[in-house]
Amino acid sequence: MPTLDPVTPQPHLHAFEGYGIELEYMIVDRQTLSVKPLAEHLLIDESGAIVNEIADGSIAWSNELVAHVVELKTNGPASTLDRLDEKFADSVTRINHRLAAHGAMLLSTAMHPFLDPATETVLWPHGQNEIYAAYDRIFGCRGHGWSNLQSMHINLPFATDAEFRRLHAAIRIALPLIPALAASSPFEQGRLTGWCDRRLFHYRNNQARIPQIAGLGVPDAVTGIEDYKARILAPMYRAIAPHDPAGILADDWLNSRGAIARFERQTIEVRLVDLQECPAADLAVADALARLVRRLYHSDERQFEKQQALDHGKLSAILFQLAERGGRGIIDEGDYLELMGLSKPLTGNACWRQLLTDGLMEGSPFARTLEGMVERGTLAEALVDQLGPAPEMSAIRDGYRELAECLQDNKLYRP
Repeated sequence: MPTLDPVTPQPHLHAFEGYGIELEYMIVDRQTLSVKPLAEHLLIDESGAIVNEIADGSIAWSNELVAHVVELKTNGPASTLDRLDEKFADSVTRINHRLAAHGAMLLSTAMHPFLDPATETVLWPHGQNEIYAAYDRIFGCRGHGWSNLQSMHINLPFATDAEFRRLHAAIRIALPLIPALAASSPFEQGRLTGWCDRRLFHYRNNQARIPQIAGLGVPDAVTGIEDYKARILAPMYRAIAPHDPAGILADDWLNSRGAIARFERQTIEVRLVDLQECPAADLAVADALARLVRRLYHSDERQFEKQQALDHGKLSAILFQLAERGGRGIIDEGDYLELMGLSKPLTGNACWRQLLTDGLMEGSPFARTLEGMVERGTLAEALVDQLGPAPEMSAIRDGYRELAECLQDNKLYRP
């Protein structure tokens, strides 16, 4: 969903000079963990009016499509990721304190484990809700791909057409590996789905009525900004026009590929990351991805040409295979492995282990956290291993209460 009302201006930065991080959280009952549509109680300005966004120091809080979700994001680009998890954790603590008066709290992970969207969805009814109403009219937003998917978005800046071309190419190559590190959504309506990243299953399909919006998941290779507009945006705008005669949705945020250009702030926004159990884990993933993208960005011209040559269909096939199987999925595409400096088929988890061995996180304040996550496996795999193949609802609630404690304490889930 689009971010419509930035609290502070977005300066245009060169590649890797700043980061924009967005984290989406569910609001749930403290006892039952059922969702509660209480976001409007958090988004109140000094005059007492309900607004789309408020500032909490260097973090901003904003609404999303549904009233049981609140988004926390950097209030403008952050110059470094170091200690940023602590700022997000402080906002989580303040929000939980406010929600306690309503018997509610925040819950992490990318999908609520037993929400029934057909009966429990409440769309955000306040400012600029005409955009959400248009989405609901065209696609129907009372489904898991709309009212039950919480993610982290990572915005990486570019200042020139040449930076955009290199950054877009590097991000395309990094995207397929994300679920092998970050999958956190194995449950849907109280049952295991067989997917570690069920959110991406729905993300791929929720706008299938107009396939030009999401494409295959990983975007096509492009030669620059104008090629991007012609190859990706223009077909999407033509396809949506008969369904949206007022042009409400004709903006670059309509694009639902795994990474999208946000030209008003000159960033590319990575959208495929499942929300983790706590900000420390989220920021560890963000740092790992940013470092991987930077490594690919600075490849020589020969490697860049190989990045561009990899078909987005092949990349998307790797992405969704890992979305289903998490870190245990096998990567056997030789051209892709070569770009990662690897030569034989590996599991997604083994690929991340090799990247760590190759020094990806050297000097990172999140190195130990990421190493712990890779050693444990994805959060989805850890939950399934802990709860078993057919857990009772009481066991699911107990497991997710533990995740709520991890969020409150900003600590990793260790079954």
